[in-house]
Amino acid sequence: MPTFRRTYKPFVSPFDPCPPLRVRTYETPAQLFLGFQPENLKQFTLKEALKHGTLWPALYTPYTNPYETKK
Repeated sequence: MPTFRRTYKPFVSPFDPCPPLRVRTYETPAQLFLGFQPENLKQFTLKEALKHGTLWPALYTPYTNPYETKK
């Protein structure tokens, strides 16, 4: 399974007045890793598709906040 969250390290200036974020993250869409749509791809029910925003579970990626602390 591919990783949908990627990270990079931005340039940090020594003259920056604010404390910098040393690592930034961004999301990549699942379509980048799928290529052509395979036949007989599993589908959500209509109600689930509306909830998830896509008909196919292979294209669904839930957003999680990378800066949220775990409890």
